[in-house]
Amino acid sequence: MGAASWFVLHDGHMHSPPTRPHAPACDRNREPILGVLRDHFADRRCVLEIASGTGQHAVHFAAALPWLGWQTSDLADNLPGIRAWLAEAGLPNTPPPLVLDVLQPAWPVVAADAVFTANSLHIMGMDAVEAFFRGVGRVLASAPGGVLVAYGPFNYDGRWTSDSNRDFDAWLKARDPRSGIRDLEHCNVLAMAEGLRLAADVAMPANNRCLVWRRGS
Repeated sequence: MGAASWFVLHDGHMHSPPTRPHAPACDRNREPILGVLRDHFADRRCVLEIASGTGQHAVHFAAALPWLGWQTSDLADNLPGIRAWLAEAGLPNTPPPLVLDVLQPAWPVVAADAVFTANSLHIMGMDAVEAFFRGVGRVLASAPGGVLVAYGPFNYDGRWTSDSNRDFDAWLKARDPRSGIRDLEHCNVLAMAEGLRLAADVAMPANNRCLVWRRGS
């Protein structure tokens, strides 16, 4: 048995490592997203990633942006996969993931001056989207120049930006009527209520966007 194939837990027994989940979309979109993060996280020190998913983005971005502490978070069921990616990468700037449901009354206390999320707002119900922005507002309330970056598909003035996004929206709603592609304008209203202004709207591959909000003028 190879040394890298097993590890010892606190119970003293040998265990096979957890399987790392893999999302091909993360491999495709990570470099375009990284280009945006290099620009807008250049002056940041700690990022709270909300809905970290598989953990693939976290290890890629944390390795490429070593001056940042990259704090992952997600629902409890997703944390084993995230831990597997973090353990494999062994990076010094990725602390253990946190359990975070945007609808929970109190979020974990994180001294973050930036927040990142990818492909999450269209999965959430609208109540969760609104809770997301309120929570981000609290996280960044004491962070001068605090930055929020959200990646994914967005509508403009209630209209889809492509036929593929229209079809994707229909698929989302068939899967869960509470979900759906969000309007940029509505998200911007929610962000502005938390003192965040839209600083950039960057076109990304596959009809996605990177929206960047920053606290202050």
